[in-house]
Amino acid sequence: MRKALLLVNVGTPDRPDKPSVKRFLKPFLNDKYVIDIPWLARKLLVNGIIIPFRLNNSTELYKRLWTSKGSPLLYHQNSLRDKLNHHLKGEYTVYSAMRYGNPSVEKALLEIKKNKHTEIKVLPMYPQYATSTTLSTIKNIESLSKKLKIEANISFVDEFYNHPKFIEAFTTNILAKQPDSYDHVIFSYHGLPIRQVEKLHPQHSGVQCICEKQMPDYGSKCYKATCYQTTRLLAAASNIDSKNYSVSFQSRLSKNWLTPFTDELLMKLLADGKKKILVVAPAFVTDCLETIVEISYEYEQDFLKAGGEKLTLVESLNDSDHWVKAITNIIN
Repeated sequence: MRKALLLVNVGTPDRPDKPSVKRFLKPFLNDKYVIDIPWLARKLLVNGIIIPFRLNNSTELYKRLWTSKGSPLLYHQNSLRDKLNHHLKGEYTVYSAMRYGNPSVEKALLEIKKNKHTEIKVLPMYPQYATSTTLSTIKNIESLSKKLKIEANISFVDEFYNHPKFIEAFTTNILAKQPDSYDHVIFSYHGLPIRQVEKLHPQHSGVQCICEKQMPDYGSKCYKATCYQTTRLLAAASNIDSKNYSVSFQSRLSKNWLTPFTDELLMKLLADGKKKILVVAPAFVTDCLETIVEISYEYEQDFLKAGGEKLTLVESLNDSDHWVKAITNIIN
């Protein structure tokens, strides 16, 4: 039987309304790998504070994200799955799932079991390894595989931030925006609590580290280190000089997250006379709430109101043909 390739992304609500957003947020934010604090404290924080107080705002953001085709994260991944099925015909059958929400990982695994695949390659759609994304996906699939008595051999691609074809694919999108025509380029990554970074190498400080200048020996599974290394690889491939780009982190929930924060960096650059900014978001292989709404709408509006002239987002890989070709290389 052909091998199965399972694409897994974070997920999206079924609809941009309060009940759907709440159903999506509840398992997401209650995941012990996402908010890694003691069980009772997490339950009280998530269900008693975060969801009740953020539900209205989150629902409005998803309404802004939604298109006539639905959620971009979902329809891009479905299209990518279909293209990969055509491209990998005879070698893999490709399935798509979301870690939270629909289509569920359990449903995908049941379909794979029904089709009697003997090998399953899982591609978590996160270039840089993090416990809150990659490890959560791996543990979820391992648990479900036992529950569903999946007998196939399962392997994971746990990161691909430095894969030459991933770098080549994202570079194609960067160059299409003519980075030389901007005053500065920001490489913006999803933020993480500093404690989650330091858990992976407790003997090394996540703040006092050489990873902002070079990749340390212990950095292969460190989210911060791989973000900076991703940037260096993309900047070199796109011929962007080191003085013309910066790295930052977005979507923070507190001040104890990785810095600098993207919104604050934008204002600092503007104060320094940088009025045309190109933003690259290489932690996201599919455009979603964090890219389309947070960067292309919220950050852009704030930047323009403060006197900036232009803020442009480099679109993600989505279902592009060069991303299809890159995945073919990444999984083999």
